[in-house]
Amino acid sequence: MKELYLVGGPMGIGKTTACRAAKSRLQNCVFLDGDWCWDMNPFQVTEETRRMVMENITFLLNQFLHCSAFDHVLFCWVMHQQEILNGLLSRIDTQNCRVHLVSLVCAQEELEKRVQSDIQKGTRQKDALGRSLAYLPLYESLNTCKLDVTGLTAEETAEKIILSPGEKIS
Repeated sequence: MKELYLVGGPMGIGKTTACRAAKSRLQNCVFLDGDWCWDMNPFQVTEETRRMVMENITFLLNQFLHCSAFDHVLFCWVMHQQEILNGLLSRIDTQNCRVHLVSLVCAQEELEKRVQSDIQKGTRQKDALGRSLAYLPLYESLNTCKLDVTGLTAEETAEKIILSPGEKIS
């Protein structure tokens, strides 16, 4: 049975870094970051681009799940609304896999520190802090395993993602 990890959390919390660390710990593992499907200039959020991104993500995840070379599929994206998770799950073939739904959360001060660090490094724009902080409380209402990453390294977070409870979703 394959393992599918859907890892959400606000911008800057460490999803990508933790998933990269998890990928290096798991044999026969592939990793997709949802942000890669939005990497465009200029950044455009329209109904057309939203639809395209969702179709690209679900196509790639299904391809990875159907490929015999992979036992573990890691996917991270903001996923701050239950409708986003439900939409992905309705389009992904989870017949032969256990699904791990994980939301990374942390103390507000920790998130501020992480995002400010990214802003100083030039990897995020200044407006990311407000958006990230606004998204943080939205994860509490999701039907996911909440993983508090306050004070955790990427490697510690990766280990907790790997050990997160999964379930068979039909």
